[in-house]
Amino acid sequence: MIKKISIGANVVDGPWGGGNLFFKNFINFFEKNGIKVINHLADQDIDIILLTDPRKSSSSSSYTHREIEKYKKHVNKNVIVVQRINECDERKSTNGINAYYMRSNKIADSTVFVSSWLKNIYTYQGFKGKSSVILGGGDSDIFNNSNLKKWNPPKRFKMTSHHWSANSNKGTDIYNQIDHLLDKNIWKEKLEFTYIGNVSSSMNFKNIKLVKPLSGARLASELKKSNAYLTASLNEPSGNHHIEAGQCGLPILFIDSGGITEYCKDFGISYDKNTLEKQLENLIQNYEEYYLKMKKYPHNNEKMMNEYMVLFKKLIEDRIIDKSNINLFKKSLILLYLVCLKILNYVKFNIFVNLR
Repeated sequence: MIKKISIGANVVDGPWGGGNLFFKNFINFFEKNGIKVINHLADQDIDIILLTDPRKSSSSSSYTHREIEKYKKHVNKNVIVVQRINECDERKSTNGINAYYMRSNKIADSTVFVSSWLKNIYTYQGFKGKSSVILGGGDSDIFNNSNLKKWNPPKRFKMTSHHWSANSNKGTDIYNQIDHLLDKNIWKEKLEFTYIGNVSSSMNFKNIKLVKPLSGARLASELKKSNAYLTASLNEPSGNHHIEAGQCGLPILFIDSGGITEYCKDFGISYDKNTLEKQLENLIQNYEEYYLKMKKYPHNNEKMMNEYMVLFKKLIEDRIIDKSNINLFKKSLILLYLVCLKILNYVKFNIFVNLR
C-alpha cells in the first residue's frame, strides 16, 4: 500500500511551462486518492520517490539523485525510486543532458519516458534500465470542449498556439512564415491567427495577434475562441501545449517531430515548412471531420495519473514479493542446515554406539 510519495519538484503558481503543470496535476491526483505527497526527503517513511530533474541548477528541482542516493543508503533502503525523463539535448540543442540523466538513472528502480521517441533516443545512446512510456495529459476539469463553438463559414477560420518558452525550437520560423502568409489577401480574408505566450526577439509579427502568457481557466477560455491549433515545436519529448488544445477540442496542425506525433497523429494533420500552406488549406477544407474526431481525444490527466498509480503499485508489489522470496530462501537455508545437523547428529550417535 502506498501512503507517501515524494516528488522532487518546486511548484510555481501561474503560467510556468508544461513541467510545472505536471507537478500540480500529480500532487492533486495522488492527494485526492488519499496518498500524501511531499517534495523533500526529510521523512523516514517515504514509499516512492519520483525524480523529475537531477540537475542541481534547475529551479524546478527540490533535490537531485545524489540526495536520493544518501536517503536510500542511510535512511530508508526499501524506498522505490522512479525517474521521470522528459528532457533531452535534442529539444533545445544543448550538450550533456542525456549523458547526465543516464548517470543519475543509476539510483532508479524504474524509469518513465514521456514518449517512445524520447525512450528510443536514450536507448540508442546506451540506456538499459527497466522502463515504461507514459504519455502526458492535461487537467480535463479545466481543458475540455465545453462551450467550444464550432466554426461556421464564411467566417474567418481562427487558429492559435501557445508557449511559455520563447526558444527558437518552439517554431519561430513557422510563426514568421504564417505572419507573412497573412500579408496575402487570400489568407487575410480567411485566416486569423493568435499567439499566446512569450515570443523571441526574432518574432516581429505584423498580422498575428499576441496575447500575454495565460494559464488555467483563462488559457482554456482563450483557446476555445479558436477553431484549430498549430504547434511548430521541434524535437519536443512531449509538450503540454498541444494536449491542452486537443482537450479543448481543437484539431491540430503539427510538425512530424519529436514525441508530439504520438499525441497528435490521429487528431490533426502533419506539415513541414514546405507544405504549411497546403496543409492549412487541407485542415480548413476537412474541418468537420477533424472537429468530430477531437471528441475522442484521449490524453487527459486522469488517464496519465492512473498509469502512474498502476506502475507504483506494481513496483511496491514486486518489492514485497522479492522480500518474501528472500525470506523464503533464508528459511529454506536454515531448514536445510537443521536437517543436515540432524543427519550429522544421527551419524555421530550411531558411530558412537557402534564403537562401544
